Amino acid sequence: MQVIHVVQGEHAIHDHPDVVLTTVLGSCVSACIMDLDRGIGGMNHFLLPDAGPGGPDIRHAAAAMEVLVNGLMRRGAARGRLRAKLFGGARMMAGLPDIGQRNADAARRFLQDEGIPLIASDLCGTQARRIRFWPVVGRVQVHLLGEARIAVREQPKRHPAGDVELF
Repeated sequence: MQVIHVVQGEHAIHDHPDVVLTTVLGSCVSACIMDLDRGIGGMNHFLLPDAGPGGPDIRHAAAAMEVLVNGLMRRGAARGRLRAKLFGGARMMAGLPDIGQRNADAARRFLQDEGIPLIASDLCGTQARRIRFWPVVGRVQVHLLGEARIAVREQPKRHPAGDVELF
């Protein structure tokens, strides 16, 4: 198995069945977008919800999402078959602006505006996450990292070890 780590401001696209894409997220968000009929998928990792005065930058939600979608289509994915899963957006520090929530909202808004169905997500809360994504089959494994720092109102259902499998 080949593991490709996607860091902040980057993305990766693959169509080989032995590849897994990984990342670690705090307030950042990753979109895992795939065309399962074509057997291709990709992951991005963005830091901020809005572009700054310098214009589009792949560290920001809209640019990162656009680059991923366009890259998938250049490699043979069909726009109408794209499906998305979103992860991250944690509130890592109480008392500071909730960038994680804003990142999550920006990613959801992009998908809605582009007509790409969101089929699974694990967003917000207070814990960092390690994501593993098998792009050819669309499988995602989420592992929570560390302890919660502020109260969480709602928790998704998890396996006893803190992992979530999203197929």
